[in-house]
Amino acid sequence: MRAGNAACSSGAGKNSAPAVRFRISESGDRALKMTPLARLVLMCVAMITTASTSTLFSQVLKYAKPPDARNGEALYKNGCIACHGRHGNGAPQTSTEFSSPDTFPDFTRCDQTTAETNAAYKDVIVHGGPKRGFSQIMPAFGELLSSEQIDDLIAYIRGFCTDKRWPRGELNLPRALVTEKAYPEDEVVISTAMNASGAPGFTTDVIHEQRFGMNNQIEIDVPINSQDQNHAWNSGLGDITFGVKRVMFASLHTGSILSLQGGVLAPVGNHKYGFGNGTTTFEPFASFDQLFSTNTFLQFQLGADLPHRTDITPQSLFWRAAIGQTLAGDHRLGRMWSPMVEFLADRTLKDGASTNWDVLPEMQVTISARQHVRFDIGVRTPMTNTAGRDKQVVFYLLWDWADGKLWEGWK
Repeated sequence: MRAGNAACSSGAGKNSAPAVRFRISESGDRALKMTPLARLVLMCVAMITTASTSTLFSQVLKYAKPPDARNGEALYKNGCIACHGRHGNGAPQTSTEFSSPDTFPDFTRCDQTTAETNAAYKDVIVHGGPKRGFSQIMPAFGELLSSEQIDDLIAYIRGFCTDKRWPRGELNLPRALVTEKAYPEDEVVISTAMNASGAPGFTTDVIHEQRFGMNNQIEIDVPINSQDQNHAWNSGLGDITFGVKRVMFASLHTGSILSLQGGVLAPVGNHKYGFGNGTTTFEPFASFDQLFSTNTFLQFQLGADLPHRTDITPQSLFWRAAIGQTLAGDHRLGRMWSPMVEFLADRTLKDGASTNWDVLPEMQVTISARQHVRFDIGVRTPMTNTAGRDKQVVFYLLWDWADGKLWEGWK
């Protein structure tokens, strides 16, 4: 369970308002009347569209012509082989004048190289290792090689990983605040949902994700709750989630990735205070992400919460979607900004229940030079069944620990 899921989940039994209503005038013409939800949706989409027309895209690079790996091979043998070796796994220490740092790449290791984007490689080649907080032994080649030559060089370096089944890093889309992405990751996320209306309170989720093998990931989510209930503060753990994710399909050519995850929520939270379900809950879901050639991306998640004892907690369904755009300067190599908007829904499977709809506009930004530490903040607003469901400020700090220690890569 992601941060912010539980605090906006209980609602009154109102009928859900449709996003767009039509009315027929006396003359028979169809006029369009928009609800506040529809106006907010259009405002968020307009924000992303406006930003994307004035700022350079960043998630993937644009090429004037397809990169030529054969030309890249000649460049590699002339300028890179002395340090990185003939086979891409590093030259022998006896033939180099430096000691290889821990961050020195082995291009033959698919588990290390496929998670990195071409933009990350290009930034280091153009500006040198220090640009992303790596060793200064990696010089800058931006004034020696053209942009097209660097693209050719990257295409050749990619060939050192011979197993093309590994999902590429370009499919690792920016993490939304609530919607789970499909890509398997090595991350620690500290995410907080804080009430902006109603009784004070917050929930902080400490999430550890670890990839194993080509397509698999384990996840542990420990929520910590603190709520003002009838003018008395109560605090405690929520139900702890243990999950396993597996990528079922990934294609850089189509920009698509699909994964399935199964999770178990251990009932350690205090059900009396609303910190837990009071029973073991199973949480299966599917995640599908789509990256378009314009660098606009979509993320979808569909799942269910299936408690062992439905007399304590009813079953429910949830579906989520996020639309966003990653933007950056410096020819798409600089700090990345990712405006997104999420549409969140859940429905209890019992008679008379209606669907809760929330909207969550947000902004993610990379804050370290290596771009392995990111911050995201947004406001989650209930749009239907608003009684008892508070507006929340949601934010997280993300550390991609596979790219280095938390204190590394800042300058």
